[in-house]
Amino acid sequence: MTHPPLLPVLIGTGLGSGFWPWGPGTAGAVVATALWAVAYVLLGASSAVLLTVLLIVAGTLAGTWATARLMPYWGDDPSRVVVDEMVGVWIPLLLAHNWWQALLALALFRLLDIVKPLGIRALDRRRGAFWVMADDLLAGLYSAAVLWGVECVAGA
Repeated sequence: MTHPPLLPVLIGTGLGSGFWPWGPGTAGAVVATALWAVAYVLLGASSAVLLTVLLIVAGTLAGTWATARLMPYWGDDPSRVVVDEMVGVWIPLLLAHNWWQALLALALFRLLDIVKPLGIRALDRRRGAFWVMADDLLAGLYSAAVLWGVECVAGA
């Protein structure tokens, strides 16, 4: 059996984090959160937000491309493909301004990605590379909404 091409593997597995044997989706989300944290510290809040928006857009496009290339080798929604979790967690991280908010964004995203409420499960059942990404995008949007609500209540 041939091996999948390297670039889709690097993108799809979140620089290899998807090969983590105990919760690859969580590993991908943690790596994405760590990358966000480094950008936030090194670039400052405004530049980190801009970079995160670019990563969400580029990650969605590249993730869809990479997933489509990996599906013939690994199946319809392989657990080692975690670029979707990375993109998903970056969405609520757009609203994070400190460490506890970043950790809350990560926890909310993983909870919603695992439980799959409010249409997330319906997207997860669809077939195709974009749909692998779509359920995590929706989980990220819901996580951002909850984080925004928490920030509003805490700030009141």
